[in-house]
Amino acid sequence: MKIVRRVGATPRERGSASGQSCPDIFELSDGSFAVIGREATMELDPELPPDAARADYERIVVITRETLLRAKKDIPDA
Repeated sequence: MKIVRRVGATPRERGSASGQSCPDIFELSDGSFAVIGREATMELDPELPPDAARADYERIVVITRETLLRAKKDIPDA
């Protein structure tokens, strides 16, 4: 599995002065997406709706609204 491309604007384009420690979204060679975000599993796990579940190896991460909205144009419809 490899990163194929960034989806959306770079952290610098979203206003990060250093370009580090910022949420990001990447498309992977298998068609999946990888997300860099703030780890929030402990905080949000109790908030999951009854029909949602998280495996022990999965984590809940948070990205900013701007990160997702600026990535929208790059996310394929199918």
